Formats: sequence, structure tokens, C-alpha cells
Amino acid sequence: MNLALHVVRGRWFSLFASFLIMAGAGATYLFGVYSKEIKASLGYDQTTLNLLGFFKDLGANFGVLSGLIAEVTPTWFVLLVGSAMNFTGYFMIWLAVTGRIATPRVWHMCLYICIGANSQNFANTGALVTSVRNFPESRGSMIGLLKGFTGLSGAILTQLYLAVYGNDSKALILLIAWLPAALSVLFVYTIRELKVIRQTTDELKIFYQFLYVSILLALFIMAMTILQKLVPFSAAAYAGSATVVCAALFLPLLIAIREESRTWRDQIQKKEPITAPPQITIQNPVKEEEKSTAKASFFTHTFLNKPERGEDYTILQALLSTDMIVLFVATFCGLGSSLTAVDNLGQIGESLGYPQKTINTFVSLLSIWNYFGRIFAGFVSESLLTKYKFPRTLMMTLVLLLSCIGLLLIAFPFPGSVYAASVIIGFSFGAQLPLIFAIISELFGLKYYSTLFNCGQLASPLGSYVLNVKVTGPLYDREALRELGKKGLSRSATKELICIGARCYRSAFVILASVTFFGAVSSLILVARTREFYRGDIYKKFRAETEITTTASS
Repeated sequence: MNLALHVVRGRWFSLFASFLIMAGAGATYLFGVYSKEIKASLGYDQTTLNLLGFFKDLGANFGVLSGLIAEVTPTWFVLLVGSAMNFTGYFMIWLAVTGRIATPRVWHMCLYICIGANSQNFANTGALVTSVRNFPESRGSMIGLLKGFTGLSGAILTQLYLAVYGNDSKALILLIAWLPAALSVLFVYTIRELKVIRQTTDELKIFYQFLYVSILLALFIMAMTILQKLVPFSAAAYAGSATVVCAALFLPLLIAIREESRTWRDQIQKKEPITAPPQITIQNPVKEEEKSTAKASFFTHTFLNKPERGEDYTILQALLSTDMIVLFVATFCGLGSSLTAVDNLGQIGESLGYPQKTINTFVSLLSIWNYFGRIFAGFVSESLLTKYKFPRTLMMTLVLLLSCIGLLLIAFPFPGSVYAASVIIGFSFGAQLPLIFAIISELFGLKYYSTLFNCGQLASPLGSYVLNVKVTGPLYDREALRELGKKGLSRSATKELICIGARCYRSAFVILASVTFFGAVSSLILVARTREFYRGDIYKKFRAETEITTTASS
């Protein structure tokens, strides 16, 4: 009984629970599947639908609220708030699309999807930030894994909804309303900050074991996605596929139990208490530093007396630093363009004449390669940084350049190009997020990380608004109206404004590719500024503090 209690309270079990929560936190990436239902049911044009997509992106990336709440409340409260928001937002959208409530106004729908998508930040803050603090020396790999499960979430949820509801896009909205909320409630007391103990085994090897399990899951889902396109699946076949997916999701539990059991045995053999080890207090130097800092003026403290890179910045010091501004610009260009492509993928497939089943394949491929991008950015960047001092900021530049290729494949389509574009955009989009989160943690410290990483990703919805709502939507509608004019019809003659042809997205995606290239060039400034920092030992202080007990939130 004591061993079971130790396992459930341990940080490895907490990490497993975080995997499951993140695996359900990617509902925003399925917008390309169910957006067609919203557009058809409510009679929206593409600009209005893109406005809805912007509020989804705004909600998904406006994590300042969850970050600030996490600074003053325990993790379980953060997860419960996120759970309630997820169910409320998406359930209201489902009611509207299925006609169970009166047709809402556009701003109502924008509010619903913003609330539902914003719940993703509470899952991020509760699970990801807690895990970073529990595993500070493996943050690159750990962030890659967690964000990888989020990237894979869209494909996982697709397999589950096909098994439970069949090929019904409206039912998918219901699934993403209740399932992620249920996962957060289930593990609400499991995920918390715990003491960091020196491991008897190589921590990175354990993360690689988690990685192998997740890769097998991704490959299985990709195989099922391709097979479901080629061969008609029965309800039993869909159920079997979903069962294998669920079993693979719980394989990391065995690894977590093994590691917690090993920790238990080590503590028993050393006759150490199962509770926290002796705490090292380092409060006096901090108090003296705070006293001396308080004497400095606001301007001097914020702009001149900044800590060294890697030390704990205050929120204002970080947000007003040149490093953060450059990272903000690169994120605005890169993630803004990628989100625009993700949100329009359903309409891109429709404009090029692909059936709905094939469009679902595009979304699943994007989700799966989103996962591979996150895993690559996490593990490969960590390995290159450790062995060769290869800066993450330079990998960010390379990822943005890769994204340009995927965007150009949509601008100038040819047979099969959307498949390749889905893979490239999914990979590059996925790779950007772990890199951004890891760079922020490395440059500005972990003290205010829950707020800073949420502030850092605010550039994403801003980029999405400019590039999606103000550029892509109007250009699409202009082409659609031009087609209507050629047929001698007016806008009032059709309920749904649809554009068919390769020119529908050409101008918009040429602009997106150009903006992304500018972001890649901008990120080179950050590469130059942080070159010396990444040549040093950025994890030295965490190895020195391994035995310090962090305050447990319960």
C-alpha cells in the first residue's frame, strides 16, 4: 500500500498524467475538420470563419491569465478551471452547430471558441510548467515529449471519435468538449511540483523510453490514417484501432511505475525518509539582494541592472528585453503563418477538389508530423546543445526556413502537393513551440516561467489575426466573388461563399511564405546575441541545486 501511494505521489507518475492531459489538449488543431460544419450550419463566409479561427488562436495562445493564476494558486485549481472552460466553450459550439439552441451571433461563437481554446493554456501551465520544474535538467526533451503528445492529440482524438461516433464532424466537437475536461479532473491531484532527487539511472535514457513508446503510437496512427483512406473501415475496425491507441497511451505508466519503485527501493536501502530530504535554505542572500534591488530606480532595475542570461528575470525585465522582442517578432511571423495554414487546411483541400475523407487525412497527417516536429525540436536540439553547443535559436531559424517550403507548396499546388505541404507545415509548426518554450526558460530562468512562456506565445494569435483575418480570408473571398461574377451571380444568391481552384490561396500563401522568411532572418539576430551564452554550461546551477526541495503544491 505504501509503495502504491508512493507511485501515485511521485514525479514520474505526475509526468505520465501530464502526458495524458497534453494528449487531450490539442483540440484547437482539429479546427480544419469541424470548421466546415460551422461554416455550413451557420452560413459563414471565409472571412467570418477566419475571424472565428483567430479567436480560437487568441484563446489558445493568450495564456497570461493562466500563468498569473498559477503564480498564486495550486496546480489542482489551475487544472479545474481549465477543465470547466474546455467543456463550456466547446459544448456551446456543439449546441449551436447541431441546432439545439437558437443561432448565436458571430461574437457569441467567437467567445465560445476563445473560452474553449483558452483551456489549453491551463493544461499547459498545469502540466508543462510543473514538469519543467520537476525535471529542470531535461527540459528540452521533456518539453518536446509533452508538446509532442499535444501535437499528436488531433490524430488521437480523430481515431477515438471515428470509433465512438463514426464519421460525424459535429460529434467531434462534442468529444473535444468532454474528454479533455474529464482527463484534467481525473488527474487533478496528481500533477504538482515535487522534490528533485539525484537519479541513480540516467534520466535522459528514461525520456528516450517514453519517446520510443510515443513514436510507435505516432507510426500506428499514421498507418491507420493511410489505411482508412484506402480501405473502408467497419465500426468494429475503428473500435479496434482506438483500443490500440488507448493501450499505447498507457504504456508510459509501466515506465513510471518502474522508476517510482526503483526510487522507493533506493530510499529504503539508504534508510532515508520517504518524505522530503533536508531542505537547504538560501533565503538570506535573496532577501539581501531584494533589499538592494529595491533601492534602485524602476528604470535602472528594469533596463540596466538585468540579470545574466539564464538567471531569474522579473516579468518586466524579460518582456522588455531585446531578446524577448526579437523572439516575439520571429514567433509572430512563424507561428502566425503556420496557424493560418492549419486553420485553412479544410478549405484548401475543398478549393483543390479533394473529398472530405481526404481532407481528414490532411489534418491527421499535419497532426502526426506536428508531433514529430515537437519531438525532433525537443530531443535533437537537446542532444545538439549538450554535445556540440548548437544553439536552439539557430535551430529556430532553420525550422522557419523549412516552413517557407510548405507554404509555397500550397501557393503553387500540383497533384499530391497538399500531402507534402501537410507534412512540412505540420513538422515545422510543431518544432517551433518546444523551441520557443525552451529558449524562454533558458534565457530568463524558471522563477516566473509560468507567466513568461504564456506571454511569449502571445505573438502567435496576433500573427494569426493579421495574416489570417486581414490577409488570407479577404483574398479568398475576393477570388470566390470573382468566380460568382464570372457565373453572373451575386453574393446574395448563395448561402456559403466557396472558391474552387488553385488561385484561391495563391496570393495569400505567397505573402505567408514571405513573412515567414522575414521571421527566419530576424531570428538570426537572436542567434548572434545568444551565441556566447549557449557555448557555456546552461544547466550548471540546476545540477548544484538537485537536492534542494521545491515546495509541493497539493
